[in-house]
Amino acid sequence: MKYTRTEIPDIIVCEPKVFGDHRGYFMESFKADMLADFLGYTINFSQDNESSSSKGVLRGLHYQINGFEQTKLVRVIQGSVIDVAVDIRKGSPTFGQHVAIELSAENKKQILIPKGFAHGFIVLSDTAIFSYKVDAPYSFENERGLAFDDPTLQIDWKLNSSEFVLSEKDTQNPTLSKAELLDYNTNYYD
Repeated sequence: MKYTRTEIPDIIVCEPKVFGDHRGYFMESFKADMLADFLGYTINFSQDNESSSSKGVLRGLHYQINGFEQTKLVRVIQGSVIDVAVDIRKGSPTFGQHVAIELSAENKKQILIPKGFAHGFIVLSDTAIFSYKVDAPYSFENERGLAFDDPTLQIDWKLNSSEFVLSEKDTQNPTLSKAELLDYNTNYYD
């Protein structure tokens, strides 16, 4: 596994070694010990989630608060998406900045998104299966969102807005200036 820090150093691209031949391929998609060695701390993932979406489906930007913050390790096992993580940690040197990376079944890249980031993705292919690990359970009461189209974020979702398919909830999320934010100085990994 190769780990690379992005322009926001807390967001990490994980690229597995893929071994292929005439039969297909094999790869290790997650190794807890290698990730802990790279990070210097252990993330205790407790749940795997999977979603299926069609082209233009935009999910996000989501996060949780009040002790339900989630670290996510995300990947695409069918199709392709643009995956986005936005730093929502007040006081962070990268506050309000984002990383956007194409994840696909072909490139097999994964992104580690730590607590303190809003996360979302849009499907570029006809369909996509999106899979991710989390280290905290979903909490309806503590779920929050950030407006996917907040002009201050300048996110390029790669599709024309007329192609976007959103849940009603995701059309109602506040902009960064009005959102309930997290604190940069909180240590989530003690």
